[in-house]
Amino acid sequence: MSVTPIRLFGDPVLRTPAAPVVDFDAELRRLVADLTDTMLDAGGAGLAAPQLGVGLRVFTYHVEGVIGHLVNPELRLGDEEETDQEGCLSFPGLRLDTPRAVRVVAHGSTMHGEPATIEGTHLLARAVQHETDHLDGILFIDRLDPQRRREAMRLVRETDWGATPPVVRVSPHVGALGRR
Repeated sequence: MSVTPIRLFGDPVLRTPAAPVVDFDAELRRLVADLTDTMLDAGGAGLAAPQLGVGLRVFTYHVEGVIGHLVNPELRLGDEEETDQEGCLSFPGLRLDTPRAVRVVAHGSTMHGEPATIEGTHLLARAVQHETDHLDGILFIDRLDPQRRREAMRLVRETDWGATPPVVRVSPHVGALGRR
């Protein structure tokens, strides 16, 4: 089992859009295994590579007993929307009513580079949209209206994990203007 620490809200990698996967190799298969093991260990419905600090467009999901993954997803959303409870492994313990499309069709690839499609409604659609958002540097709190987002941020500040700001390293290299 290769369980990896999950990056928490405040880590800049969670706000950075991920790069498309171009090499369907053993390293990608290890990443999918790490994502799957970590997701299952944490009890999540999905996990995206940026949540493990890897800036690649790949995610795993575990919904209604089905475990899967998708590389380089492209989504087509249905017109109908629903608001339901949603959480995120990068926001431990936080669950909020979040609007999402009821239906999704996601096209991408398997870890072997073969074409793959995920079609789903409700929880599967929510998980696929949530994880694809991670690949675009979007967090589920970004989907909330301004009032609910302020409330979410208040709740984050009250948590043990949200109380300590993340460590951001400053580059030791001199910038273009000769300043650090």
